[in-house]
Amino acid sequence: MPAQKKSAARRKPSAAQSVAPAPQPASKTMYLHRVAGGPAPRIRRAYDANFALSPAYKASLPDMMEAVDAIPGAPVAIQQVGVSNFKLPLKYRAASGRAVHTLETSVTGTVSLEAHLKGINMSRIVRSFYDHADEFVSPGFVAKILQVYRRDVGALAARIRLDFSYPMRQRALRSGLEGWQYYDAAFLGRIDEKGRVRRFIELDFVYSSACPCSAELSEHARDLRGVYAIPHNQRSKARVLVELAPSAELRLEELRDHVLRGLVTETQVMVKREDEQAFAELNGAHIKFVEDAARLVYAELAQDARIADFQVACSHLESLHSHDAVSVIVKGVPGGLSADFDAFRTLVC
Repeated sequence: MPAQKKSAARRKPSAAQSVAPAPQPASKTMYLHRVAGGPAPRIRRAYDANFALSPAYKASLPDMMEAVDAIPGAPVAIQQVGVSNFKLPLKYRAASGRAVHTLETSVTGTVSLEAHLKGINMSRIVRSFYDHADEFVSPGFVAKILQVYRRDVGALAARIRLDFSYPMRQRALRSGLEGWQYYDAAFLGRIDEKGRVRRFIELDFVYSSACPCSAELSEHARDLRGVYAIPHNQRSKARVLVELAPSAELRLEELRDHVLRGLVTETQVMVKREDEQAFAELNGAHIKFVEDAARLVYAELAQDARIADFQVACSHLESLHSHDAVSVIVKGVPGGLSADFDAFRTLVC
């Protein structure tokens, strides 16, 4: 018999031999859960609804702000740190003073952080709004909260952005019907290391834009060949960001009126047949390229002394092309707002 077969035969147990059972592991102890047949978990999971917080217990709670050598990474300053998109209902007073709107508002609040600090108390940013939730929101309100940040959070610089959808009544062109037009808007504020405050208002305005070139070509076809043609027309959006002059006040309704006078062809809420016909005529009277739209708004904003600076971004969602036509214009203040705008995809409407 070959050697390897003898070795295999020696390893093969006989029928009389029995295989020893594998040793059973000792019962495990888990931290949060029980193992079948094992002891209780090491940590007891239970919420004590009757626990009373004492001053001494509260004082004993760990605070990461007191940790030493707890900053990982580079020990450098951070320009912005805070919270984004925490929501609460805030009150807004209409320009007439008779109406008060309580609107869901998305808040972004950030502050600067010095290099030697671990972090900030995020809850103070949130609490600052709840502490003033009964006040009416305005650019002046934003400036006030910035000063609260500076005092309570201990930051040198801070920023606030309040996003909301603001209702204004719109009257139909001919039927006399009325409806609520909603405008995406924002109040913004910034305070720098020297305590200088800047206040901004942002407003999105949706309008209709009829192409001048298409209008001319359509009339050419009608005149020379008797062909009925429709110029291309599309829903469009202008995003207007204005910086207020120091101590100046500007209502959202007033900013909307500026843009409306410039662009004219705002989309409609309530429409009967006579209104639809009027809207077609209105578009025919105010045809415009995207370049025209930017300049028309510029002309309106530039004449208001309460507006120190502005940026206007327009997007025409072309019905002729598979892409959009866009433009950006600024007032041109030295060191002021620039035309550095590339968020055109947010102008879809």
